[in-house]
Amino acid sequence: TASPRTLTRLLHPKPRQGALRRAGVWLTMFIIGLWAKVFLGSYLELSANSSPSAPAILLATGAVVIIWGFLGCFGAATEHRGLLRAYSAFLTTVMASGLAAGLSALLYRKNIAQGFQEGLHQALLTYGKDEGMADALDALQRSLSCCGVQSYRDWLTTPWGLEQNGSVPFSCCQARQGCHRSPPDTRGLHHDGCFPKVLAFVSSNMFYIATAALGLALLQLIGIVLACLLAARIPARLMGITTLH
Repeated sequence: TASPRTLTRLLHPKPRQGALRRAGVWLTMFIIGLWAKVFLGSYLELSANSSPSAPAILLATGAVVIIWGFLGCFGAATEHRGLLRAYSAFLTTVMASGLAAGLSALLYRKNIAQGFQEGLHQALLTYGKDEGMADALDALQRSLSCCGVQSYRDWLTTPWGLEQNGSVPFSCCQARQGCHRSPPDTRGLHHDGCFPKVLAFVSSNMFYIATAALGLALLQLIGIVLACLLAARIPARLMGITTLH
């Protein structure tokens, strides 16, 4: 005759599998955060906002939740009621924090955009003096095929541009050969500004960002429900009582 624990494992395998799936999802978030921190970290230096960067948040959140995810797996495998309840409480906190962060980003999106715009202006003004900021700005202009904040004309009134007799950096060139860096001859230059391109990129991908956020919130909600249900069944199994549905 199968024991109550064996019957429960056969009838209710989903909590442990769900914990493993969630650990996989948060591992993916950790990897994305690591990639963003390595490859996009220089761009984030251009923002005038003093808040932590999104890659750093993804990195920290992913790492913490991976640890708690494995604790949730351990609690489900060993049928430890305390760990399951702690795991459920942690998921609730993460979901609430994520929703609060998303709502704040939505409400203060104009401030975030303004901070990035101010950071771009500051990068132009300190170009040639702050090496890290200059490298970040050059990388942004090359990758987005843009020049300046609103257009290449922003460079003409900067201290660096005046020192260079009204020139723009090589990162504004489509190619070094045949590039005229001194307007009015602008052949070979990127004419579009970087700020409109960044806004257009974010706006065009907002649907996918919102969908991913809602998907993560739904996954966390499922994890909370499953963890609570499994924790509620543990006392009955310890007493040798198993309810079959």
